[in-house]
Amino acid sequence: MVKDKDTRPGRRSAGLLLFRRTGTAGPQDVEVLIGHLGGPFWARRDKAAWSVPKGEYGPDEEPAAAARREFQEELGLPVPEGTWLPLGEVLQNNGKTVVAWALEADLDPADAVPGTFVMEWPRGSGVQREFPEMDRFAWCTPAQAAERLVSGQSAFVDRVLALVRPSS
Repeated sequence: MVKDKDTRPGRRSAGLLLFRRTGTAGPQDVEVLIGHLGGPFWARRDKAAWSVPKGEYGPDEEPAAAARREFQEELGLPVPEGTWLPLGEVLQNNGKTVVAWALEADLDPADAVPGTFVMEWPRGSGVQREFPEMDRFAWCTPAQAAERLVSGQSAFVDRVLALVRPSS
């Protein structure tokens, strides 16, 4: 999950970006599945408040294993079968490096049962509350995803398109 204003050096996340072909021609021929970040900081935001399902991993975990684990934790669903296509890495504004894979699959976002995290809210209150890591998921066109994704992650959508659309 993307955290606000966390600049710890060397942080790494791994994620899995599902895509599906829509059967239409033109710029809406592909959709990607992204999730809206949960918790009070993101509650009223839409632009730059969505993410590829992903999460941090340590030096003893393989990135692909972390991507699989995080997908299952954040959506509460098993990773669909299929071939993982490497999308490389991006550097987010918060200093985190994210590595991702694409997977062609279809699932119903309504079936997701997001994982949760606990934090003090309101800040300074001493009250611990539980929030979903991602509070909703949606299939988006590439243009919609570019508007919604946190900084840096839209490059993954561009890379999916480069893989699935034949060059002219």
